[in-house]
Amino acid sequence: MAVLVDITKCIGCESCSVACKLYNKLDFKKEPRNVKDGIIDLDDNNWTVIQQRVNKNDDIRFVKKQCMHCKEPACASACFSKAIQKDENTGAVVYYPDLCVGCRYCLVACPFEIAKYQWDEQFPQVAKCQMCDKRVEHGEAPACVSACPTGALTSGNRDELLAKAHKIISSDSRYINHIYGENEVGGGEWLYISDTPFEELGFKTVSDVPVTSYTKSYLSKVPVLASAWALFLAGLAYYNHRCDQNKKSDNDGKE
Repeated sequence: MAVLVDITKCIGCESCSVACKLYNKLDFKKEPRNVKDGIIDLDDNNWTVIQQRVNKNDDIRFVKKQCMHCKEPACASACFSKAIQKDENTGAVVYYPDLCVGCRYCLVACPFEIAKYQWDEQFPQVAKCQMCDKRVEHGEAPACVSACPTGALTSGNRDELLAKAHKIISSDSRYINHIYGENEVGGGEWLYISDTPFEELGFKTVSDVPVTSYTKSYLSKVPVLASAWALFLAGLAYYNHRCDQNKKSDNDGKE
């Protein structure tokens, strides 16, 4: 499953955001915690948001933001507890809280700064769009896609959506010749087409090289380093124990 977002068709109605909160049982009364220059960004209670942007021509555009569900997700690569996994059947990058150890490496690894942390919770978890993986498993579209009244969101096979996007771009001169998400950091399941350059709409400029090509080389050393550290601590504890025993023997001898 992939989703194609046509920014030219989005009217900023927030139907997708409402559907996301209803499906994922998120709090409607909780105020957004991540607002900068009047633009609401993702947080632990807002897994998708609509951001109002103004391009160089002073035209208003509305941009839906959520997890990109990368084909080679950096967050999953950075998670040594396997709390974040890529589901190859649905395309969703899914978070499993029962496996999470709270290290927050996923937050650091994500090139799009998507995942957020529940700082105010007694037992905090990571929060991000799951692409309604249970709906997708049953052949349904994500909740946000189903709620869009203008056709700005289209779900389907990624290759077919890419072909559709390329056809739209080639047949309509309004669109810029770029599908955001096709190649960025190895490509993602969320794809965007627009009549405005993406950098004017707040999209991050990233490499086409998957972040996983870097993280895997470093994280492969984590088990070795963890084992070495455990051995060091065990040796230190043994040394301290021996010192305490020697001191006790010396004191007993003096008595």
